[in-house]
Amino acid sequence: MHSDAAAVNFQLNSHLSTLANIHKIYHTLNKLNLTEDIGQDDHQTGSLRSCSSSDCFSKVMPPRKKRRPASGDDLSAKKSRHDSMYRKYDSTRIKTEEEAFSSKRCLEWFYEYAGTDEVVGPEGMEKFCEDIGVEPENVVMLVLAWKLDAQNMGYFTLQEWLKGMTSLQCDTTEKLRNTLDYLRSLLNDSTNFKLIYRYAFDFARQSKYKVINKDQWCNVLEFSRTINLDLSNYDEDGAWPVLLDEFVEWYKDKQMS
Repeated sequence: MHSDAAAVNFQLNSHLSTLANIHKIYHTLNKLNLTEDIGQDDHQTGSLRSCSSSDCFSKVMPPRKKRRPASGDDLSAKKSRHDSMYRKYDSTRIKTEEEAFSSKRCLEWFYEYAGTDEVVGPEGMEKFCEDIGVEPENVVMLVLAWKLDAQNMGYFTLQEWLKGMTSLQCDTTEKLRNTLDYLRSLLNDSTNFKLIYRYAFDFARQSKYKVINKDQWCNVLEFSRTINLDLSNYDEDGAWPVLLDEFVEWYKDKQMS
């Protein structure tokens, strides 16, 4: 739409410029015709006053004829307009292609971190986090892993990368940086938060230190939602699991010391 408007403006300006030049030429010709007419009139009658106003007007303002541009000038003007329109169209097309998601560009982006492997491992993940400007332990990385449906902590496979980045419409580092705020905002939605929280349990379960089960994990979520930060409303006789009772006891001892 912008390229069409630009082309119309270009054509309008070109026409206005042509009309201005034609007007200038006619103005000069009129002056010449006026001088000749006056000279002839003086020679014939001896005085300009002897002619009627209508006769004088017809002599002063001869019928105007349109000036036809030379064929070479006309072709040059058309070529100039076409070149300008093409440059604007080409610039818009390139910009649109850069903004549109590209699977090829996304694949090349993946191999920047995977190298010759089919998976982004710990070393590649560290460089990836550095490039997008977040720490590996930042919660937004958990949300990103959830969006990619990554099955192993600290690893992104090629299939996970392509599927997840396609859903986010990210094929460059810059685009992902611009998407980080959106990923963080997903935690503000209660439904998404529950899904991400449960996903985090499956991630944590991969650790060799299996000290919490799924029920306890869900209880921690409920605990964090209902109990104050200072634990002032915690009921020791409530139906909380022993794990959380021990946490509250540990926390209070730590505060007192």
